[in-house]
Amino acid sequence: MKTVTIDAKDMHYTPLNQKIRAAVADGAEEIVLNNVLGQRFIGNGVRGDSRIIVNGVPGGDVCMFMSGPTCIVNGNAEHAPGNTMDKGMLVIHGSAGDAVAHGMRGGKVFVRNNIGYRGGIHMKQYEVETRPMLVIGGTAHSFLGEYMAGGLVLVLGIGQEKAMTDRGIGSGIHGGEIIIRGEVDDYLLGVGAKKFEFTEADLERTKPVIESFCEQFGLDPAPFLDTNYTRIAPASSRPFAGKYVWE
Repeated sequence: MKTVTIDAKDMHYTPLNQKIRAAVADGAEEIVLNNVLGQRFIGNGVRGDSRIIVNGVPGGDVCMFMSGPTCIVNGNAEHAPGNTMDKGMLVIHGSAGDAVAHGMRGGKVFVRNNIGYRGGIHMKQYEVETRPMLVIGGTAHSFLGEYMAGGLVLVLGIGQEKAMTDRGIGSGIHGGEIIIRGEVDDYLLGVGAKKFEFTEADLERTKPVIESFCEQFGLDPAPFLDTNYTRIAPASSRPFAGKYVWE
């Protein structure tokens, strides 16, 4: 395996990202970034099947527009990781900030612990094979899945008394689904969101996602493979239709 190691200590994000792109263009299969501290746009627009290892805390928009590679963050991440990601996998071994997977179009974003506000906002899906997935090991703050147009958001609630306690879940959702471990109080739902029973069939199609997430973090998937979930999906395809006056 061709591996390139880059020391990012005190490096501005522009030359750092230039080095990453150059390594990919030169055929590097694995790129290891050490001493990362707040550099933005890491992996921005990178294509192919390389593997990027981030040792440290990347700044905003890590893996934005990424299409294909696998990115492993050994630490926390700031705002909007996976922003408009098209394909590939982003694995965060910690927590992440607001707007995780903003506008995500495909691939997987796995966060071991918690995320901030508006996770999964405006995720979208074009075909079955381009379905984006955001899996959160812990919990999320308000407006999870806001304006979702497709894809899957899954919250496992590991280490939490309740997986979700913040409001606005699925506000404006008109596609896709949000699956949350355990019961979800009605008052936490946003406008246009509706709860549905989580069935054995739902478990069967969600099982590979749960297993893939657990594999990344060395977790046993068995405790999560039951129907103790709440499925949240659009009540209609036009959640705000009643707010407009038609003549």
